[in-house]
Amino acid sequence: MKNKTYFSPLLGGYYFFYFALVAVYIIFMPKMLLELHYSRFEVGIIYGSAPFMRFLLPFIFRHFLSLTPKIYLVSLFFTLLGSSVLLLTIDNFWSYLFANLLFGASMGVSLPYVETIALHTLSKTKYGKIRLWGSLGFMAITLWLGKILSSPYEALYYLMGMAFLTLLFGAFITQYDTVSHSSAKEDASFSLAKYWAFWLSIFLMQVGFGGYYVFFTDYQTSHGVSLEITSWMWSFGVVCEIFMLYFQGKLLQRNLLKLIQFATLITSIRWLILYLYPENMSIVFASQSLHAISFALYHTSAITYVFSLYKQKKLAQQFFLGIAFGLGGSVGSVLAGQIEADSLFLMEAGITFSAFLVLLIHQKRTHS
Repeated sequence: MKNKTYFSPLLGGYYFFYFALVAVYIIFMPKMLLELHYSRFEVGIIYGSAPFMRFLLPFIFRHFLSLTPKIYLVSLFFTLLGSSVLLLTIDNFWSYLFANLLFGASMGVSLPYVETIALHTLSKTKYGKIRLWGSLGFMAITLWLGKILSSPYEALYYLMGMAFLTLLFGAFITQYDTVSHSSAKEDASFSLAKYWAFWLSIFLMQVGFGGYYVFFTDYQTSHGVSLEITSWMWSFGVVCEIFMLYFQGKLLQRNLLKLIQFATLITSIRWLILYLYPENMSIVFASQSLHAISFALYHTSAITYVFSLYKQKKLAQQFFLGIAFGLGGSVGSVLAGQIEADSLFLMEAGITFSAFLVLLIHQKRTHS
């Protein structure tokens, strides 16, 4: 393994461009599809397809593959290829849906690989400070495109550019991989049943996030907020997220399950606020500040908690992203596309509160 001097900058660069890529995909492209006369139902189906591939992947890796550096590099290449295919197929629903399946499958491989190396190599405090570069990338591209985006197709060009830069930085991370690669046979012993209530909770948490990721931009602009101001709303949430990532080190020394429960409950309140006050910009900005808890604190606590539960580290991270952002994101996106826009966040508040209740069941099972 090479000297660790360059590991943090390379990891920070990967996070920066990976989450800039995510920002283009979830903030601007759904609205782009609506402008190209896709229906809300079609947008929901499309945005359910990519995360659904993330859900399927861990089951494939559990029995047939191991998440090796070679597989990781292939996923980076196909992320770039998939972003290019999206541009070529945008005018046809079925072709574009297939391109999203390819894009989602490739995106679903690289992040669990990198997260495992980061958690294995860095302290909890250092991890948060490096991970915040992803938030900076998310915010930077959001503010930029919110100001200059004039054509739906421009978003796709930026998507391709971010995919290329993710590949460029991500390719160098493999040389710092010291995590053992378990075989498919060893991974087959991985069990979800033992902690079923926890897995159900993280699924429901991301179902509750589905409408936010896909339709928040459209939700705000439909209530008279400009695209530029909406991009500032997104970015303010990310600024709060960055603050939490930087200072959360001491919090993560506490009971991780309690932190996850707290973040889940706060998120339910956040969606209720959006439902009640969509046109009050001050209150919406205030609700966006809760992203520090509902994303930053929740995500870091949850992946660290999963890391401590299983010996199959990379597979555990794949299942976390697959069940949460994969199946949960997929169901949430499809469901959001079928719910009336005005009642969307009320439904999300209820779903997220149910995720909190299921966590109480998990706590009782694990401490009985």
